[in-house]
Amino acid sequence: MTRMNGQWRLAQRPVGMVKESDFELIEEPVRELVDGELLVRNLYLAFEPAMRGWLDDVKSYIPPVQIGEVMRASTVGQIVESKNAEFEAGQLVSGMLGWQQYVLTDGTPGPFGGLSKVPDGIPPQRMLSALGGTGLTAYFGMTEIHPVVAGDNVLVSGAAGATGSVAAQIARIKGAGKVVGIAGGPEKCAWLVSDAKLDAAIDYKNENVGRRIREEFPKGVDLYFDNVGGEILDSVFLGMAERGRITMCGGISAYNEKELPPGPRNLMQTVIKRLSIRGFILFDHLAEAGQAIANLSEWTESGELIVEEDIQEGFENTPKTFLRLFEGKNLGKQLIKIADVE
Repeated sequence: MTRMNGQWRLAQRPVGMVKESDFELIEEPVRELVDGELLVRNLYLAFEPAMRGWLDDVKSYIPPVQIGEVMRASTVGQIVESKNAEFEAGQLVSGMLGWQQYVLTDGTPGPFGGLSKVPDGIPPQRMLSALGGTGLTAYFGMTEIHPVVAGDNVLVSGAAGATGSVAAQIARIKGAGKVVGIAGGPEKCAWLVSDAKLDAAIDYKNENVGRRIREEFPKGVDLYFDNVGGEILDSVFLGMAERGRITMCGGISAYNEKELPPGPRNLMQTVIKRLSIRGFILFDHLAEAGQAIANLSEWTESGELIVEEDIQEGFENTPKTFLRLFEGKNLGKQLIKIADVE
């Protein structure tokens, strides 16, 4: 029986806030395998804010998704058929396989990496959260870009999201003196304190962020991990300690803006307080991913690192699930389950 492959393709480039109508669902038959190929059935699709930037026709660290192209995304899937000696039917694999139900591949690394086998005993979706791109981003941000120093006063924005929640907990694990997260809404803030074991949380939707930063850090913030940007970053500049460090991995506050807002008004604090600001991209650190995954696995297994995964269901709901990131609905890593392991 011929398998039909559903694919969500980019129909038009978003203007401002991304919409479900920016994507279209296409179905086409899956052709027969040739020698050296394998067929993967995707089980989970992952979503991250950076995907919004891939939709704009601008030069960036990776080429933009083209009109008519399957939307790029990390996935976990199961091999259902293989004519490749390196892979067996039934194995679970992860890779950048996109918003589609089936993928034909020869398994060799492409521009966005190759296939990775899911280790035994690891929940498959974990390869897309704490052990995937967002968890690795948090890891390298807190251990290599500006490493946490014992006793540091650490502040993390987007702290209830996939990357921020891991970054904040790594700061705690690494011996920070105090760790505070910024998130939106009382439910997320309560989770940060009760489950993630942070010292405090700031609700940017209902509290004055600048005032709360001063209350929590009367001597200033030593290390700020930022994936939000915008007004929150502007407020943090005023709350930094002298010779503080700012690690930047994203700026979700502006991803859906038609025109970029003016830069931070308080940027001069960089000079006044002799701050160090450094941005980074995960792709620059993939060579060290093995040790990072080993450490993250150890922390999750021991319970030191709590992993929260927001799992929606149904392939037809893929674009709608992507929008949850920008509506502030997700707690932890945003995933969608589209099939069961066979």
